[in-house]
Amino acid sequence: MADESVLIIKTGALGDVLRTTAILPGLRATHPAARVSWVTATGAVDLVRLHPGIDEVLDVEPGDERAVAALARDLRARRFAWVISLDDEEPLCRLASALRSGRLSGASLDDDGARVYSHDVAPWFDMGLLSVFGKREADRLKLANRRTHPAIVAGMLGLPVGEPDLVLPRESLDFAAAFAERHGLAGRRPLVGLNTGAGGRWTSKQIPVERTLELAVALHGALDGRVTFAIFGGREEAERNRDMCAAFRDSPTPLRFVDAGTENSLLDFAALIDLCDVAVCSDSLALHVCVARRVPVACFFAPTSAAEIELYGRGAKVVSTSPDYCSYRPQADNSSITAERLCAATLAALRAPGR
Repeated sequence: MADESVLIIKTGALGDVLRTTAILPGLRATHPAARVSWVTATGAVDLVRLHPGIDEVLDVEPGDERAVAALARDLRARRFAWVISLDDEEPLCRLASALRSGRLSGASLDDDGARVYSHDVAPWFDMGLLSVFGKREADRLKLANRRTHPAIVAGMLGLPVGEPDLVLPRESLDFAAAFAERHGLAGRRPLVGLNTGAGGRWTSKQIPVERTLELAVALHGALDGRVTFAIFGGREEAERNRDMCAAFRDSPTPLRFVDAGTENSLLDFAALIDLCDVAVCSDSLALHVCVARRVPVACFFAPTSAAEIELYGRGAKVVSTSPDYCSYRPQADNSSITAERLCAATLAALRAPGR
């Protein structure tokens, strides 16, 4: 595809956008002369705008049909050698269908206006909402799947498997360095990040504050008290994190901890996670930041698939043993994700090769 261009359409959840950057090294290796453009949600731009494998970032609000239509008009004069359409929302399928391309891989609209997907991306879309097999079979395929997301996507696009990457600007790195100096973190090792919440939608992705405290006490004992914790979360976790900080302060075990705040920008949040020697994460943005920044991670899964997550040898997984594991039910049972199992996974991740 010399002197031709590739357009990737991927918006969706922030973590999904970040993990999809794993296709870029393989795309660059296979098509080194191609100009790569990426369409993403306005709120996700910071996750991709500095990536060396991307030449152009185009932002749009996926739910705003008028904005998506305007973008389609803007792009109609261009011709792409390859459009990779990885979202299944109707406006974005319509966008993919409106573009001139030599090859279209992914979701689009057929002549009747129905959402469809191309044969080459069936390994991924067969397990999703657009599955030609229906929801029940898609759910079964999702549960049975043992391949990671990077392997599936690279394989269906004919690319080498790569790793996601998140490039942080100097101002975010400086922000994190100032935070570390302000809290005297330089000599406090290991620094264990705790991002055990998961926003408001997936309550069973998170573990309770009480269990997080149990984990911290267990790690404190296993590491002979030589550990500092950093408590992470986003705006939706503000009240939860206040409760967690109070629980840590009131604990009979003297726990050293810092509150990383819940109002950080995306890239400042990532830079703070970058300070950690290991992080304990739900299946959330923090997990994908750890993977993209090569931070060792202990992650846990109840309603979602652990098999899809590739840790590249830098972490450990704790998977629910309940019957509704990988059911994508917001209220899935995560009681089998105990503090003891999380502690063992965190210690294993600490021993994993780091950056």
